[in-house]
Amino acid sequence: MEKKYQSTRNETINYSASQAILAGLSPDGGLFVLPNLDDVNLDVSTVLDKDYQEIAALVLNQFFNEFSESDIKKCVKEAYTHTFSDEKITPLKKVGDDFVLELFHGPTCSFKDVALSLLPKLVNLSAKTQNNTNKRLILTATSGDTGKAALEGFKNDPLVDIIVYYPNNGVSTIQEKQMQTQDGDNVAVVSINGNFDDAQSNVKRLFHDEELVALLKDHDIEFSSANSVNIGRLIPQVVYYFVSYAELVNTGEIKLGEKVDYIVPTGNFGNILAGYYAQQMGVPINKLICASNENNVLYDFLKTGEYDTNREFKKTSSPSMDILISSNLERMLFHLSGGDAKYVADLMNQLKTTGKFKISDELLKTIQCTFETGYATDKEVAEQIDKVYNEKGYLLDPHTAVASYVLENSPEKKEKTVILSTASPYKFVQEVSKDIPKLEIDSAQDEFKLIDELEEKTTVYAPKQLKDLKELPILHDEVIDIEQMKDIIIKQVGE
Repeated sequence: MEKKYQSTRNETINYSASQAILAGLSPDGGLFVLPNLDDVNLDVSTVLDKDYQEIAALVLNQFFNEFSESDIKKCVKEAYTHTFSDEKITPLKKVGDDFVLELFHGPTCSFKDVALSLLPKLVNLSAKTQNNTNKRLILTATSGDTGKAALEGFKNDPLVDIIVYYPNNGVSTIQEKQMQTQDGDNVAVVSINGNFDDAQSNVKRLFHDEELVALLKDHDIEFSSANSVNIGRLIPQVVYYFVSYAELVNTGEIKLGEKVDYIVPTGNFGNILAGYYAQQMGVPINKLICASNENNVLYDFLKTGEYDTNREFKKTSSPSMDILISSNLERMLFHLSGGDAKYVADLMNQLKTTGKFKISDELLKTIQCTFETGYATDKEVAEQIDKVYNEKGYLLDPHTAVASYVLENSPEKKEKTVILSTASPYKFVQEVSKDIPKLEIDSAQDEFKLIDELEEKTTVYAPKQLKDLKELPILHDEVIDIEQMKDIIIKQVGE
């Protein structure tokens, strides 16, 4: 039977997979979810002898059975053939007693590549399935990595235009350069005077702006999203939990069925939610550990049950996690409240009107059965980057260092633990160079000189696509106020 997706806020809103992927957000502002995760199952023992593409096809078939198996295999093949620098796509490295799942070997050196290499294929397949010939206008808010990965995935697609908004002075120099130099005849990149939460909340609002929706309709255009609010962005991230678990079994590190902990640097809650989906499907996961930076709203929530965004927004050394409103938390609340859409809608309304909400003690206990949490300050992150390099010869980016620190300072654990490494350290080369004093690198110099020097002194490979940024022209340098985000869309549609 074809699986239907419903809104987290209204059980009467039901879409097919293709409709949900094209829409991105539900009309009521909710996120699309499978109402019952018992409907998706994949026995880990059946994937042990399979490669990344084969496992990806099996996972996607479970969630998106509206599509034929052959169509899904075609999408997967196009997404992952000769597009990643490591043939394993997401290689698992042993670092000391723990394991690091490297998710940064794609075209833009971020974990977002794993899903955003596949999402454009799923969007086009969905349009074909719906006999929908309208053009898509993809609005994307980014805290640094999603923007470039989405731009790269959708560039020059004749059926898509894409606009990316990012916070001015809120991403790393390399992240900004990646977006500012983006080529393609269907892309627009704009920085806003505000933070990521400003960008994300306004993108969500613009999705439902009646004037814009009418304008787009007149031009046969529909909105869609490349953020993890889109179910087509989220589900591909489930795959690497299966892949990494199979790798642990195949290398003899664990026995089949043995439970593993996963620790995830977390901002928007999508990556860790994918782990929850993997656990519900059948991956033997003990705990999912949410690692936060100084914007530790999720840490407080998972400890107390109160989600409160009424606090100072901090710019940290891990900018992709500088988020106070974590969109995918809404999906988790839906699933762990037993699919209570009315309750979730009430919580989200409280968040919108007061900036906070508090869940019941019973629901908090249910959440804590699966999710643990910890956080790291910028000072602790810097010390962890230095420590891990000096003791283990492994180079961490600041986001992965948050997770590494939280793991090292967690209570004694019996289970093997996998750290999700979300970005190449060279995307944050100024911070990483500064944090390892014994390398004696002047972190004030040009970032491209830093890349060369860090590579030379550590012998850790620097991705060619980051080095090549130096020679690329700046194509996008517009800075706007938040109120002008709508004007950018009107201008794009009019061209």
